[in-house]
Amino acid sequence: MRIRLPVLAGAALALLGGLYGALLLLGVPVPAPPGPVDEVHGPVMVFGFAGTLVAVERAVALRRTWALLAPACSAAGALMLLVFGPVLIGRAALMLASVGLLGVYRALWARQQSAALLAQAAGAFGWYAATLLWLAGYPVAEIVPWMVVFVVGTIAGERLELAHVALRSPAAERWFLTVMSALVFAATAATVRPEAGTRLFGLALLAVTAWLAAYDVARRTVRATGLPRYIAVGLLAGYGWLAVAGLLWAGAGPVADGPRYDATLHAVFLGFVLSMIFVHAPVILPAVVRRPLPYHPVLYLPLALLHLSLLVRVVAGDAAGLEPVWRFAGTANILAVLTFAGCAVTLSRRAWAVMA
Repeated sequence: MRIRLPVLAGAALALLGGLYGALLLLGVPVPAPPGPVDEVHGPVMVFGFAGTLVAVERAVALRRTWALLAPACSAAGALMLLVFGPVLIGRAALMLASVGLLGVYRALWARQQSAALLAQAAGAFGWYAATLLWLAGYPVAEIVPWMVVFVVGTIAGERLELAHVALRSPAAERWFLTVMSALVFAATAATVRPEAGTRLFGLALLAVTAWLAAYDVARRTVRATGLPRYIAVGLLAGYGWLAVAGLLWAGAGPVADGPRYDATLHAVFLGFVLSMIFVHAPVILPAVVRRPLPYHPVLYLPLALLHLSLLVRVVAGDAAGLEPVWRFAGTANILAVLTFAGCAVTLSRRAWAVMA
């Protein structure tokens, strides 16, 4: 499965391209690239970067070379979008990646059936629905609920699968499947009836968040030390941002641009998704890249920078309308991601040198 390394390199390039697009959207005076990078910022970050990481991790779990076709398609699609803009072939590649990921989940389901795997498959379906609608001509702003289904279904399912969620009763798993089903139904409603459906989607997102907050052991492990506490801090902060997004959608309905759009999307994709990536990296990345990533307190630095800068961005930038503060905080968001990447590479190289 050596192909996973070039695929991960593609994910890294998608991340860098997506971050560059973020700088352009923030109005930071950086050189303009030849392609319209800012137009594809969202899909590149969600599917090209996060989606590729998820698909690689699932392919490694399946231990089948063909499974790497899914992350290969998503990485290639993201790179085509960055170079050529929202061209048909790039969007189609992202859709094919979701089909491949659904195939991976089907193979995993044949091995062992579980509610966790079902939630992750629902997430992959969200990816498929989002890219299919994008191919059909829907603007990115209107496929956001399905993008959220992808990340929330995947992360919630992996929390179950990694046994970091304590089920207190047999009914807890049934409630989990109920709130996840509600999220998928609400995303469908948001596509068909945007005004009422988006409010329903916000309520369903709040229900998922409430389930995670109620049953996740992070409430107890936050009082521990080392890696368990680091993971718990990131989880609880991420759940808080997911609740913020749910409240904004449930209370105000659909939005396609402006400060509320910025606040809602980044509450999910920065506050929730990137926080999950930061704290789960020491657990998941060693299995994917075959290199150690030991926990070190320095990892709190990018995590704190991410959440504090996002708080400033949402409160002072989006809510108060202070554009210079919004731009500064958005740039700090990007710096947090790059800082985490630098810390992870440094810690991994040092641990590998000790082992060698």
